[in-house]
Parts: sequence; structure tokens; C-alpha cells
Amino acid sequence: MADEDGSGLLPPAPSPLWQRAVPVIVLAGITAAQLATPNGVELGYFLAAVPPLAAFAYGPVGTVVLAAVTFAGVLLPHTRDWYPHSGDILTLAVVVVFSIVVARVRQRRDHQLVTVRTVAEAAQLAVLPPLPDAVGPVRCAGLYQAAQHGTLVGGDFYDVREGPYGVRAVLADVQGHGLAAVGTVAALLGAFREAVLDEPTLRRVAARLDRRLVVDSGSDGNGELFATALLLEFPPHESVVRVVSCGHPRPFLLRGRTATEVGADPAPPLGLGLAGLAPPDELRVELAPGDRVLAYTDGVTEARDGDGRFYPLAERLPVLAAHHGLTALTEAVRDDLTRHAGRADDDVALLALGRTD
Repeated sequence: MADEDGSGLLPPAPSPLWQRAVPVIVLAGITAAQLATPNGVELGYFLAAVPPLAAFAYGPVGTVVLAAVTFAGVLLPHTRDWYPHSGDILTLAVVVVFSIVVARVRQRRDHQLVTVRTVAEAAQLAVLPPLPDAVGPVRCAGLYQAAQHGTLVGGDFYDVREGPYGVRAVLADVQGHGLAAVGTVAALLGAFREAVLDEPTLRRVAARLDRRLVVDSGSDGNGELFATALLLEFPPHESVVRVVSCGHPRPFLLRGRTATEVGADPAPPLGLGLAGLAPPDELRVELAPGDRVLAYTDGVTEARDGDGRFYPLAERLPVLAAHHGLTALTEAVRDDLTRHAGRADDDVALLALGRTD
């Protein structure tokens, strides 16, 4: 991530055109006004505003260029018997030096912000990579929106993987949100991806995730790590989906223009050490051609409008189900949620799945 000069900093995006135009317009306007005013009326001291404006729109080089033009406008005679006092020149010189320093500091800050943003995007791709359009015989689409403004990753996550027991998916909501939850998300994702290959049942997958959180809670010394999770399995050569819920909201089965809530009664959340003692119930749901399964986190249904009303996902889905594409469906839910509640106060994750055959 180094730039051309080897500084290790990425080039920031240029300032908006209007912002870069302001100091030039001010310089040209004051110069024109100075030339148009009668002798004895001096406006040149207003040019001292140009270098600070340039510092917020250009880098140090651009600021130096505009400062040099400003000095020329002050020092060169304007066909009149007036010359600047030495104190005016010294004041302008101080302003110019200060502006160049500000421009340099701003440029370095912009470089650092771009680098941090790039690292955050790389972390998102590592923790929550984009889903392919299909995993084996299962079509899929995911949508994620972090509650913490400007944050790309948070406490909700999803993944879809193919293994020897079919295609398995997880949608989970870990304790907390924002950057503090990223470590737990990464640990659960790693455990899930291993369990997809090793564990013969969804109950065993849930037990593996539960053990991961229990172990991490003990190593952290706080004993408070927990997460809700929904596990789905599309076994090979069967038009069914198996569902296990660990404290997570039930998904919806979309069939035509109908939306039906499915799933067994949720088991306790992960991280309490109960999945291995009392395995969660597993529900088997028959799938017809064209059926889709929509899973979500509670950031969707707990979003409130200005009057405090929760977002009615179950009521809205029959209308939104008209969007046949999985990506279009998740985006339609997101847009409808935004119209209802604005930006949600909690992380929002949606996962839509359907068989290709």
C-alpha cells in the first residue's frame, strides 16, 4: 500500500472542484477589485485570506504556488503610488508559512485516513467476504449494514459454505457491535468453516460454535461472550432445508407472494455451554421450486420509526416478495426498512437462499 514516493501512504482523493476553485476565485476577485478602485484605497491586504483557503483545498505545493501569486499581487505596483509596509509583508509571510504547514498536516492526515479506510476494507473482506451468486446448488445473496457510522464491519455476520454434508449457511449476531465485536465474529466464522467440513449434523455444528465462545470467554476472563445464530443446511439430492436456531429470530419461507415463518423453537444462545448438553431442535422444511428462505438479524425487526413502531417485516414481506432475484429481495427489504426507520441503530444483516434446481 505504498505510494510512488515509497512513503507507505496512499494518495487521498482530490478535493472537490468547487473547493479548489474558491481560493482562485477569491484571488482573482480581489485583484480585479483592487485594479478597479481609485488610488488611495488599498484592498491588497484581503489577499491574506488566499493562502489559508488554499491550505484546505490543495497540498503544500499548490499552497506555495497560490501564496507566490498572492505575494506578487501585494508587492507589484498597481499603477499607483502605494507600496506595502514592511509590517504588512511580514504578516502575510507568517500567514503563508502557517498555511503551508496546515496544508502539509492536512495532506498527511488525509493519507492516514485513506490508509485506515483501506485496512478496514481489507478486514471486511477477510471477515465478511462477498457471497458468490451460488454455492453448489444453492443461490445466495447477503446484505450487511453496520450500525456504527463509518464502520464496515460489526457484530452481525453470515457465510455460506459447501461441504461433504451439503451446503450450510450461518447468520449470527454476536454480543455488541462495531469494532469491539470483530474478534468474536472472526472466531465464530473460523469455527463454522471447520465444522462445515467435519460435523455430520447441524446440531454438532452449533455445539462447535458454542464451545468456541465458551473457550474464548474463559481466556478473556469475562465470561460474557454470547451470540445468537441461525444455521441452515441444504443436503445434496434433496429439496429440503434443515434449520437450527440458537436464540435467533426464525427465518421466513417465501413461496410466491406468501411469507411463512419457519423454524423450531429457538435454543439458548451460543456461548452458554448448553449446546453440547441439550442439542437444539432441528426442523426439516420441504422446498418447492422457486422457494426462497430469508434470514435476518434483530436489527431489522427492532428498528423503530419516529412513533416508536417496530418494522413489520412479516407484514411487508408478501409485497417485497415480488422481487424475484435474491439480491433484489435483500435490497428491497433494506430500502423499505430505511423508509420506515431511517438508519437502524443496530447492525442489520440479511441472507437470502434458494436452490438452483
